[in-house]
Amino acid sequence: MAAPTKPTPVLEPHYNVKQACDLLGLSDPNDPEDKRGQKWLRDGVNQEHDPFPCSRMARQLLFTEADLVEIAGRHRNRVHGNSGTRKKRAPRRTALAAAVPQQRSAAA
Repeated sequence: MAAPTKPTPVLEPHYNVKQACDLLGLSDPNDPEDKRGQKWLRDGVNQEHDPFPCSRMARQLLFTEADLVEIAGRHRNRVHGNSGTRKKRAPRRTALAAAVPQQRSAAA
């Protein structure tokens, strides 16, 4: 009986930065000079804390479909719609409100 053969590895398709932007919907189809999405992807790959997944081959950034799914999942809005990054500030005291307590204590 013949020995079992190893399955042939399947290489996932890889996308360059421009193609990845098109797949993620980050590029404007009406403006071919728009590079904001490409910059956002490059900045995300190069950040120190929790960079975007990618492959680097021949001095190019390449993304698989699994990489793009993970990037999109990281930036999905929370269920309640609030990103939770900013807290509400306490209302500022105006100059008049700050002066009123001082006048009362001076009269006493």
